[in-house]
Amino acid sequence: MKDTTKNSTYSPEQILMHAVKKQRAGSGGLGNAVKVLQEEEEEEDHSREEKEEQEEEKTPHDDENEHDDGDDDEEDAKYCRRGFGHGYHLVTGQMGHGMEDYIVADTKTVKGLKLGLYAIFDGHSGRTVADYLQNHLFDNILSQPDFWRRPKKAIKRAYKLTDDYILSSVVGSRGGSTAVTAIVVDGKKLVVANVGDSRAILCREGDIVKQVTVDHEPEKERDLVEKKGGFISKKPGNVPRVDGQLAMTRAFGDGRLKEHISVRPDIEIVEIHGDTKFLILASDGLWKVMSNEEAWDEIKEVGNAEKAAKALVDEALARGSKDDISCVVVSFN
Repeated sequence: MKDTTKNSTYSPEQILMHAVKKQRAGSGGLGNAVKVLQEEEEEEDHSREEKEEQEEEKTPHDDENEHDDGDDDEEDAKYCRRGFGHGYHLVTGQMGHGMEDYIVADTKTVKGLKLGLYAIFDGHSGRTVADYLQNHLFDNILSQPDFWRRPKKAIKRAYKLTDDYILSSVVGSRGGSTAVTAIVVDGKKLVVANVGDSRAILCREGDIVKQVTVDHEPEKERDLVEKKGGFISKKPGNVPRVDGQLAMTRAFGDGRLKEHISVRPDIEIVEIHGDTKFLILASDGLWKVMSNEEAWDEIKEVGNAEKAAKALVDEALARGSKDDISCVVVSFN
């Protein structure tokens, strides 16, 4: 299987300059360009952003108040650093086009912390956008100076800057991609973001399955599209689509629809518990034929991440999936 991770050939400064090229058009330089983008972020859904940040500071993990018995040793064991490894598997679908799914499954050390970098990019109307995201999105996220202090804000900015560059310099009006990105920080914390319908779920002992992404489907986000001047339509027997074209409300690229869709990711930050078993990321080629609970049932007895990823893809094929299928499984021990 070919290597699915590559190094970026663009510096963070180049990405920023291209991203704001049209907005700034020769005035102010890089510093002012970044300032303008930051101001735009603060104006957009300001109250929602403030609430998210307050919750992030007050609630560092999702089960903080479940065990308030004063047993520090027990708590330390529950939230200790976990070892982790990964495996992945991909198959080309039967949709009459070449493979448009791209993945990242890699580890690296940054600021003395071991990071696991995992992603699914499901391209549509071509592979160009997904290919670009595979090579550059994590570099753009980690280059944000406030990533370690305010990860949600930094990731939203990185997604926006990356999309601006894609629209101005990578692809024209046609072509886009979903994205689900997951960063495991030192085996303790998980930071997941997504746009589109590629999905991530977290599986824990006791058959606890938590979806940590949001499926950005047209019917669910009709208000978002209509407020931007777009519409949702559905032909008989077909899926709902934005302006009759795109089966999701958030994506990278898709310049022809950008006024009516968004690249703003949903982001979830959770602690990795002592009973956490797997993180599963997959494109919709898998989720169209398998529920979250069925995916967990398929691999709960499989100890190897590579075998688990292949088992999930094989089961999706057995259930009749015709789309490209890509799957990354992260196992914790």
